Amino acid sequence: MGGGMGGGIPIGVGGGGIGIIVLLVLTLLTGNFPGTGGGASGSPFDPLPPAQSPGSAPDPNDPLAEFSKKVFSDVDATWAEMFQKAGREYRQPTLVLFTQGTQSGCGGASAAVGPHYCPNDERVYLDLAFFGELQDRFGASGDFAQAYVIAHEVGHHVQKVLKIMDRVENREDSIRLELQADCLAGVWGYTAEKRGLLDPGDTQEALGAAAAVGDDRIQQKTQGRVDPESWTHGSSEQRMKWFTRGMRNGDPAACDTFSGEL
Repeated sequence: MGGGMGGGIPIGVGGGGIGIIVLLVLTLLTGNFPGTGGGASGSPFDPLPPAQSPGSAPDPNDPLAEFSKKVFSDVDATWAEMFQKAGREYRQPTLVLFTQGTQSGCGGASAAVGPHYCPNDERVYLDLAFFGELQDRFGASGDFAQAYVIAHEVGHHVQKVLKIMDRVENREDSIRLELQADCLAGVWGYTAEKRGLLDPGDTQEALGAAAAVGDDRIQQKTQGRVDPESWTHGSSEQRMKWFTRGMRNGDPAACDTFSGEL
């Protein structure tokens, strides 16, 4: 799937001991808050100001664009509150909606790249057409499936702020980074459920999306065979497992994908 669902993340440089470092950072982050989240202001879905897109932008009044901005705002506000309660600094990312193609701090991206986070400019780039492909080609439908995609990308921003990205050295580390973003998306899902924002079946929609974007599922769909040696994001089973772990615990400390088996 290339850069989609977290593409544009470079393989960084750094020393060893990544599992211990990630565990310590996440434990520090979660030491002082209950993990129930909440919007930073009165409404749980405060819309963001219109994003300045360097590429072609969709109609800002499009229902899917409005929904995406509301979810992004809620995920962002939830993490801002968690960081504040933990006494840590949080930087707000920016949402850019695009169609066909765009330019970012990580270079050019066509529609084939899909949603992605660029750590160089700390922006989430969201191709709204991807949601149609997610439903029509891979069978993952529903608004919470779309919310999972957005929460995954904001999860990458959380990793950037915590400097977890800086220590990714190889393809296996990159897969662990992606699965951790799935788990962090689940943490936000936990807070949304506690605040009564979910409808019956929403969790299954998110699990369906996580399964749909597993490397094995995508490879089977697109090339008729599965090649684990070329995976970049993890299998459907792994992605569902880590999203579920975050959704059940609501605690980022449970998202240490860098220790032990995946």
